[in-house]
Parts: sequence; structure tokens; C-alpha cells
Amino acid sequence: MILYPAIDLKDGQCVRLLRGEMSAATVFGDDPAAQAAKFEAAGCEWLHLVDLNGAFAGAPVNGAAVEAILKRIKVPAQLGGGIRDMATIEMWLHKGLSRVILGTVAVENPDLVREAARAFPGHVAVGIDARKGFVATKGWAEETTVQATDLARSFEDAGVAAIIYTDIDRDGAMQGPNIEATEALARAVTIPVIASGGVSRMDDLIALRDTGVIAGAISGRALYDGAIDLAAALKALQS
Repeated sequence: MILYPAIDLKDGQCVRLLRGEMSAATVFGDDPAAQAAKFEAAGCEWLHLVDLNGAFAGAPVNGAAVEAILKRIKVPAQLGGGIRDMATIEMWLHKGLSRVILGTVAVENPDLVREAARAFPGHVAVGIDARKGFVATKGWAEETTVQATDLARSFEDAGVAAIIYTDIDRDGAMQGPNIEATEALARAVTIPVIASGGVSRMDDLIALRDTGVIAGAISGRALYDGAIDLAAALKALQS
């Protein structure tokens, strides 16, 4: 199971939100590229980036910070937030991003996901953010009547590289991930599922790994707070 350190970007800074609330942001640093370099030095295989402003704006906002990160690191990175058309997808992949994460458009324009996955095999993931099992879009500001599992299944034949599943109520709360819901989703589809939201201690990572079906886990606040030592976690997950 791959551990993805998360860098959430708001106004050019590294932050973490509590349950997706922009007003509940904790700033962890004003040099995202330096933070990315620290994660890389600790041995991470991937980085997970989120343009929080972009998720609300519907277009890239923290582009300069993302580009600075991509120039600083050698490990692959995936990015979500504000990527809602083919031009933006092409732009980010051209700039060296390894994987784009399509969230809102997966609900509003699923044909774009399919088109992008065909055009860029292995480089397109779907972000499914759910509150009590139902998908939320536009930076989690709008709730839908679409069930997370139904949305995931609808892309089974699309060729997407991964599904990033976030339980919004757990995100940033340091209360542990929703292992049951994430495992159920992973068993419902053949697409690799990456868990996000609530990973707050080493035991959470071990529990996700031990399901045997979850391909990856994203952690942010716990790494910044020191609740999880990244180097130690990476070593434990490899053993």
C-alpha cells in the first residue's frame, strides 16, 4: 500500500482544513516546495496535492505553488482541485504532473473523464468525496444524491488509474479513516482505491493495509503534527 503525503494549498500556503471548511484552515507552512522536498527526502513514492482555492473557483488558483513543487521533486505527484476541462488536464500533464484527479466533473461531466482517460492512459484518477455515502462537489460545498459506490462503478470501463475516496466527515478531524466504507468501495470495483480523510496514526495505516484491497492512503495533518513519522510509516508499510 502506497502512502501519499498530502500538501493542501490555500493562498499559496500549506494548510489543512477541518471537514473541508475553508474557514477552519490551519497553516503549516508558506513554502510548499520545501515541504514537498522534505516528504521526498523521507522516502515517499508519491505526493498528493490539492488546490483548495481551485476546487471552489473551478479553475487552477495555486498554479505557481504547484509548479514550484514539480520543479523541486523527482517523485510523481497527483493533483486535484479546479481541474474541469481538457485544456487544464493537458496543461498540468505537460508541466510534469503524473496524475490529475477529476472530482466535480466526474459527476457533472463524466464523458470528460472517459475522454481524458482514453487520451492519457494511467494519468487520470477520479476523486470521490462523500458525506454519509453521498457525493459532494465544488470543494464539498454542494451535496448530490449520487451514491459514492454508484459513481465509482460507472467508471469501471473508463480506464481510470485510481479512485481517491474521501470521507468528508473524517477529513482533518484526526479521528481515524472510515475503513469500513473505504474497504466496501474497494471491493465493489476493480479500480485501485486510495483512502483519504482521517488517517491520524500508524494503526490507521496498518488497518487500511490489512484489508488487502486498499491500494493507497493519503495523510496530511498527522504528518505535519508529528502523530505519524513519515519515514517510519513508509518502512512499516514496505515490510
